[in-house]
Amino acid sequence: MLWLLEELGLEYEVKRYQRDAKTMLAPPELRQVHPLGKSPVISDGEQTIAESGAIVEYLVGKYGSGRLVPAPGTPERLRYTYWLHFAEGTAMPPLVMKLVFDRMEKTPMPFFARPIARSIAARVKSSFIQPNIDRNLDFTEAELGKSDWFAGNDFTAADIQMSFPLEAAAVRGGLDSHHPRLIAFLERIHARPAYQRALEQGGKYALLR
Repeated sequence: MLWLLEELGLEYEVKRYQRDAKTMLAPPELRQVHPLGKSPVISDGEQTIAESGAIVEYLVGKYGSGRLVPAPGTPERLRYTYWLHFAEGTAMPPLVMKLVFDRMEKTPMPFFARPIARSIAARVKSSFIQPNIDRNLDFTEAELGKSDWFAGNDFTAADIQMSFPLEAAAVRGGLDSHHPRLIAFLERIHARPAYQRALEQGGKYALLR
């Protein structure tokens, strides 16, 4: 969300919370901010908002002054809303499943159980997870052929929301040169000044593999 804050020109303070390296569960300090230990999460006065889509809508609605969102009632606004929800509703679930099953293959376990676990993980990935990832990438690649950005020819907050699943797909989902529009999209967002400032403020992040 730092990128969106930078695009909007807002002042903010970053607080870091370290998850458990083995369980990936939130530390007690983060659960004090939000009971589920959700990340990202923002606090704005008395408001605490979790879920990235909700955060995007809150920040753009309160501080955007019409920026980063198409006008209501336009085809671009409908596409904006679609991609805002596609990112986490459709794109992220199979990528998260891929992460979980990849780790299952590497998790220490009794030697007699290892071949069974690896066989199950490999079959689930090949028959269900990766086909869904590939289908999503093919669809997204085709949709980006309709306009420069996801909601139309103007950059919007939907592009910020879509960046994370595409970054994740590039790391662990097979996104490569077979999807040139998506690769070009990532290159364009990486070149944005606000994106660069967000990295300076928050530090470079490493997606889990």
